[in-house]
Amino acid sequence: MEAKVTEKLEHIPEKPGVYLMRDRAGKIIYVGKAVSLKQRVKSYFQKGSSQSPKVKIMVGKVADLEFIVTDSEVEALILECNLIKKYRPRYNVNLKDDKSYPYLKVTLQDKFPRLVITRSLLKDGAKYYGPFTSAGALQETVQLLKKIFRLRTCKNRELLNRQRPCLNYHIKRCDAPCMGYISPEDYAKVIKEVCLFLDGRQETLVHRLTERMNEAAAALKYEQAAVFRDQIQAIKQVLQRQKMVSPAEKDQDIIAFAPDKDEAIFQIFFVRGGKVVGREHYILQGTEELEGREIMAAFLKRYYELVPFIPREILLAEETAEAGIIEEWLTGKRGRRVYLRVPQRGEKARLAKMVAKNARLVLKERQAGWREEEERAAMALGELAESLSLSLPPERIECYDISNIQGRQAVGSMVVFTLGLPDKKEYRRFRIKTVTGPDDYAMLQEVLYRRFHRTLDTSPGDKEEGFAKIPDLIIIDGGKGQVAAAWEVLQRVGFENIPVFGLAERKEHLFAPEELEPLILTEDSEALLLLQRLRDEAHRFALEYHRNLRRKQLSRSLLDEIPGIGPRRKRALLTHFGSVHRISQASVEELTAVSGMNVGVAHEVYRFLREQGLGQNEGDLQ
Repeated sequence: MEAKVTEKLEHIPEKPGVYLMRDRAGKIIYVGKAVSLKQRVKSYFQKGSSQSPKVKIMVGKVADLEFIVTDSEVEALILECNLIKKYRPRYNVNLKDDKSYPYLKVTLQDKFPRLVITRSLLKDGAKYYGPFTSAGALQETVQLLKKIFRLRTCKNRELLNRQRPCLNYHIKRCDAPCMGYISPEDYAKVIKEVCLFLDGRQETLVHRLTERMNEAAAALKYEQAAVFRDQIQAIKQVLQRQKMVSPAEKDQDIIAFAPDKDEAIFQIFFVRGGKVVGREHYILQGTEELEGREIMAAFLKRYYELVPFIPREILLAEETAEAGIIEEWLTGKRGRRVYLRVPQRGEKARLAKMVAKNARLVLKERQAGWREEEERAAMALGELAESLSLSLPPERIECYDISNIQGRQAVGSMVVFTLGLPDKKEYRRFRIKTVTGPDDYAMLQEVLYRRFHRTLDTSPGDKEEGFAKIPDLIIIDGGKGQVAAAWEVLQRVGFENIPVFGLAERKEHLFAPEELEPLILTEDSEALLLLQRLRDEAHRFALEYHRNLRRKQLSRSLLDEIPGIGPRRKRALLTHFGSVHRISQASVEELTAVSGMNVGVAHEVYRFLREQGLGQNEGDLQ
């Protein structure tokens, strides 16, 4: 045990709070909460205590501890959720790709609101729906809403600068607020109807639209009445697909899960106004050593930290740990009482069983897909071993790629496939340090030298698990020149026994060191398809890293160039909005509200960022 940890264990308070565990690099690897910090944290380090293999590995990496004392266990739970969301520690359970789930955003802060698909939840006055696990289903919802309601789809800049109505007006898909053809008050009524629809209140919406249709018909406004009639028909088609589950018109979430090895498949049915209006499934990873009650509690905390709406009643297919604390936390988030229930009999119990059955069906579908993918990968590896004259099918394949623009912001990627499938935890990225100018060969050599030099490094403190593993096959994105450069490095570091080939993108030919003629695999070969997937993944991974570096550099330089923006205002803007992209989405009023800003500087920021081509909301609907 580290001396620093031993010392801190002696001064742990016997109070509720949150504890953070850091590794030798200072990275947070676990966040937990406890009623008594002293008892909980000391339990990790007691000799002879029965701990799971995962916990033993984690404890062995702990080099420092931090404690944050709270006034109650509910406060500790809230803080724990926020810290896990911020740091995404390796050893906490993880709601798979929770940061990338899309939401549907209604920009209520705008004079004429619109619908935007986004992956960020901001406190910007908008109303959010989601998260959705299927981007395709979300797009279908948006298309339906565009068909039913005449909402603007133009960006704010276009709304302010348009000289004549766009095509959507002429095909009766928009009422042209840009030209003043509809008042803000009438447009606001349409937005309220959109929100009713998204809230699952379609029957209330049908009643309102029917009244407006009758009023229009009575006033001899037959064209307007026909618009309402078409809207009513479209909404009724949606209602026919929904199943009534409660005559009491309650709002409920019904949650169940099916465990599988190190993850659990969760299924949620959304009941709004007594009808099932939708369902989603989510994957909670890192659950292999948790009991069912703990898995349910972990999901409730991760999921309800994300969602913008919490219903009054949440039905669970089985018991959850920390039920009272989670219920109190949800009540605080909602602002009104929330009930967690595990029904034992009656209609609610039947619903919970139905959701559990659906969770098991999703799991079976995933397992069938995994088996098919594994069988296909095994076939491809067998073909690959035969085609490349390898003694055995390669278990670990590494692929390398370089990305740069004329040598600037140059990066390299190492992508790993294990047993023919992506092994993302083994991926590595390299920022080129020693090469100046556009020299891809030298950059590739630097990446390979650093990768295999780390393998030879025997210092346990510096050695990473991924670099300690030796690949059975190396693929380079490139042709003869790239392969020759790679082979030279492998010989220099003593790994010339590893087979290495280059996959040239143009003709998809394979090149081996010191071989004049390429190896050509048939186009329908599973081996070639595997190599193409590997090469494309390495290219994507390198390009993603390169774009991120360019974006960060652009963000730093753009803010520094804005007149009136010094270090203090720059820090305040980034703290408030989180990124230059989000700053560029803000209105002048939102910019002015930031500490240290005034109207003049806010206008300067707004103007400057739009001159640079920014200011377009993520997921703008066209």
